[in-house]
Amino acid sequence: MTVFNERARQAVADAVTRIERDTDAEVVTVLAQQADEYRWIGLFWAALVALMLPGLVIFFPAWFDVRTLLLLQWGVFVVLGVIFQLPAVTPRLVPKGLRYARAAALARSQFLEQNLHRTAAATGVLIFVAEAERYVEILTDHGVAERIDNAAWSAIIERFTARVAAGETEAGFVECVEACGARLAEAVPATHERNELPNRLVVLE
Repeated sequence: MTVFNERARQAVADAVTRIERDTDAEVVTVLAQQADEYRWIGLFWAALVALMLPGLVIFFPAWFDVRTLLLLQWGVFVVLGVIFQLPAVTPRLVPKGLRYARAAALARSQFLEQNLHRTAAATGVLIFVAEAERYVEILTDHGVAERIDNAAWSAIIERFTARVAAGETEAGFVECVEACGARLAEAVPATHERNELPNRLVVLE
């Protein structure tokens, strides 16, 4: 996963500052390295493989007595349990639907936690990324949603998701912010200078 240093975080913050000069929308960016730890997933798969083991070794009865088989089962469970907890491995074991559901839930909780629902004109916009899940979502308050249909964000989300999958999250973030800014400047143009919410990139580690 991408390590966002201060320079990368500042690049995203600067992009937000630039686009907010031309729109009344309040944009907040959030990067989650992983939406969930999924610890139980690794243990589930390790246990499943260990339970299936007797069915595989039954074809070699001369090689395994009951005691050896039990030790082999325990050993497989422990070894796989450790391997399946590795950050690079665990997300690959999680069904796509579950990964997206957890990421979507985190995005909605961040919309509230970052106070995007409390802007004066209901113009909060959240650009959310769950990197391990390769999940991108743009959430808007009703002041923006009334002027820009959610479908309008689809192409931007698709491009950003491809960037995340290619390991180009930083460049994708800046590109996404600028693309959102172009739409917001047209639909929710700036009427006065204000900055209700911080422009910094929020990183959930």
